[in-house]
Amino acid sequence: QVQLVESGGGLVQAGGSLRLSCAASGRTFSISTMGWFRQAPGKEREFVARIRWSDGLSYYTDSVKGRFTITRDNAKNTVSLQMNSLKPEDTAVYSCAARYYGSSSYNYWGQGTQVTVSS
Repeated sequence: QVQLVESGGGLVQAGGSLRLSCAASGRTFSISTMGWFRQAPGKEREFVARIRWSDGLSYYTDSVKGRFTITRDNAKNTVSLQMNSLKPEDTAVYSCAARYYGSSSYNYWGQGTQVTVSS
């Protein structure tokens, strides 16, 4: 089992920045990839970014490229999402997720943290 706890959400004006963090505990040695997803009211959950635990290789959805940066700290078992130049359309509940080696989907999810960007 892996437990994921997010922190860092809040209210920010458009153009501002927020940093989200996700702390992983439990069987963290089995994690191959961690990702961030978001779900806005009335919309489906969408992928935001992911990072490979072993070498830090990252990937982003087009709408956040150049504005968001995902990083990981293997020693602390944390993954962070630095969000700059925030837009009202970034408003959503952001959740982190962990995927085990050999898994085709994410196995564990955090409870989520609210990010609200005002115009």
